[in-house]
Amino acid sequence: MLTAELALALGAAATREVGGHHPRVLVIRDTRESGPMLEAALAAGIASAGGDVLLGGVLPTPAAPLLVGRYGFDLAAVISASHNPFQDNGIKFFGADGFKLSDATELAIEQRLEQAPLGPPARIGAISDMHGTTEDYLRALHERFAELSLEGLDVVLDCANGATYRAAPEIFRRLGASVTVLAETPDGRNINDGCGSTHVDGVAAAMRDGGHDIGFAFDGDGDRLLAVDGNGAVVDGDELVALATLHLRAQNRLPGNGVVVTVMTNYGFHTAMRAAGVAVATTAVGDRYVLEELRARGWGLGGEQSGHIIDMGFVPSGDGIASALLTLEALAGRDLAERDAMDKLPQKLVNVRVADRDAAMASAQLTAATAAESAALEGRGRVLVRPSGTEQLVRVMVEAPTEEETDAVCGRLVAIVRTEAARAAT
Repeated sequence: MLTAELALALGAAATREVGGHHPRVLVIRDTRESGPMLEAALAAGIASAGGDVLLGGVLPTPAAPLLVGRYGFDLAAVISASHNPFQDNGIKFFGADGFKLSDATELAIEQRLEQAPLGPPARIGAISDMHGTTEDYLRALHERFAELSLEGLDVVLDCANGATYRAAPEIFRRLGASVTVLAETPDGRNINDGCGSTHVDGVAAAMRDGGHDIGFAFDGDGDRLLAVDGNGAVVDGDELVALATLHLRAQNRLPGNGVVVTVMTNYGFHTAMRAAGVAVATTAVGDRYVLEELRARGWGLGGEQSGHIIDMGFVPSGDGIASALLTLEALAGRDLAERDAMDKLPQKLVNVRVADRDAAMASAQLTAATAAESAALEGRGRVLVRPSGTEQLVRVMVEAPTEEETDAVCGRLVAIVRTEAARAAT
């Protein structure tokens, strides 16, 4: 659990690790009730280590790397727990290059936490408010999408009572859209509460009621989104990335003629990219891995089914608002319901709770069954059986041309996982 004491210590440790002569550190946050407390503690820690703190207030996460680049900060900290409930909170750091800190740097900060406190610094840093940060972020969005006109477009935005509640409606209005906003009254406790990209029912209902052209739902810190078409159908990150990929490629703005996705990305995406002649690199689940692969290959676009979409041409982070605007740019006036970038295969994911996920995964019977089902679906779909990284779960995911085949293959594999897990437990 993130406490004020830990935030204080993290601020000091991160500042000392960054080093330099009086480093300048940006701190922003989302709308959770613990945000102001943790902001104060983190700022005190940074100042105690000699860093100067600029408090940017409530902003979407992607504003941090943008402001780092614009003002030359040595470090930026975002206080947020993304799509989690208000009780949770966390801190993520961005370096002077605008990227999240490397694993090695994070490990060094952790090691500093375990060391005995140092004596007082030669200088205590200053803490001050940074005004105009929302306008800086809006200006960057407007510059990126200067050619995009939303005149005549009726949009529904679900801001999750989170960090996008001011910026998202404003940029859409500036670009000419008529905007209906849901979940725009944060009270510290209602962030992600039955709203946002993890609860899209509100947007879907608004779209089904009619009168709107497209809907977007952001998460609490604004680094991802899902879309909803005029029929109320939810459009996930796979389809949005496919739309963006084909659009940028047509505009000769797709570096490396490639895109990065994760192992959870729908098989239909791969089929569509293969037909379009676009290279696809696949990573483990997590926007961090997508970003690492983009940097390694020098490519510009990647994303996840969950709605994290990274456009390196704008910012090296998922940005829900920018992704929504990129979607509209790609549609070029077409209705989202008429999207044709990919044919999505039926997908079923079952999380099987087990006593020992490693023992279950080591089963020869499960390995053989997975291989057999994969072979039967080759060229038509796929199977993915993997352990959870944090829980005693085995995740079974199947994609096939029909719902019936998907359910049947998934059911057979889930039964084997349960049988083998029970055997391992005895």
